Amino acid sequence: MKALLDTCVILDAIQSRKPFAQDAEAIFLAAAGMRFEGCVTAKSMTDIYYLSHRLTHDGGLARTIVSRIAELFDVLDTAGSDVLGAIASDTADFEDAVMIETALREHMDSIVTRNERDYRRSPVRVVTPEQFLRMLAEDAE
Repeated sequence: MKALLDTCVILDAIQSRKPFAQDAEAIFLAAAGMRFEGCVTAKSMTDIYYLSHRLTHDGGLARTIVSRIAELFDVLDTAGSDVLGAIASDTADFEDAVMIETALREHMDSIVTRNERDYRRSPVRVVTPEQFLRMLAEDAE
């Protein structure tokens, strides 16, 4: 199973954001255990770096965080076609529309996010972290 993780899920895990951290951390563990193929976008990585640097005021630590995420998840490029598809998309949030287009191009089985509302027009299945963990559990049976 291939899943594209939204930035919020990654940040929930690395910043231990309550009450979301437990599910996000379980997703990290499932990726480490190779129970699914996890992906993030390059754009998410720049956002994660920026927010980590802003929080820690330490560029080296922010790079270490991004490096560890890149070891765990595949980093997908955003293509020009993703941007052009997002422009024509019915998805109101442009950043989310770009993620949907990337997920389509990369043949993702799902997008994992807490922000289901902004993804409701997505042709790619959208699930919450909790729903995703249930899917993984069902696949393991």
